[in-house]
Amino acid sequence: MKTRKDLRSVRRRRPPRCLGHLTVAPLWPMHGVNLGTLLRTCDAAGACLAVPRQPWVPEALEKGNTLRAGACVHWVRPLRWLAECRERGERVLGVELAENAIRLADLPMARQPTVVVLGHERDGIPDEALDLLDAVVEIPMIGTGASLNVAVAGSLVLYKLAGFS
Repeated sequence: MKTRKDLRSVRRRRPPRCLGHLTVAPLWPMHGVNLGTLLRTCDAAGACLAVPRQPWVPEALEKGNTLRAGACVHWVRPLRWLAECRERGERVLGVELAENAIRLADLPMARQPTVVVLGHERDGIPDEALDLLDAVVEIPMIGTGASLNVAVAGSLVLYKLAGFS
């Protein structure tokens, strides 16, 4: 039986930066702790993190970056950046409740540069940003809550797009 050390030695190592094809974008964050969690998921999936230019965000990322490696972080102005992503031909997916949403289980692995947009935990993705999405992904839920924590939702979708689930 292989030990953890044996398994780690044969695991494919990736550089501590994004591979360039996936970006998770919590553009209207409510809680700083979620940004650190998403940064950790980005490292695991070879993705980048896009965050808004808000005064408290750098400190939240610093606290949450438990890897202490050079993480790939883009500082953006949300609506302008989303429009630029679409102009470059990137697929822009929102995680939101909406008609004609793609169920998470049916979401295929990303075959082109893809941005995963996450909204505010209470209010979701603002209406003006919904017009900039190519598609919407829904995470089915049975419980009484209307949504998942932003870090959890982003991590689930990111792993699916990366082909890990």
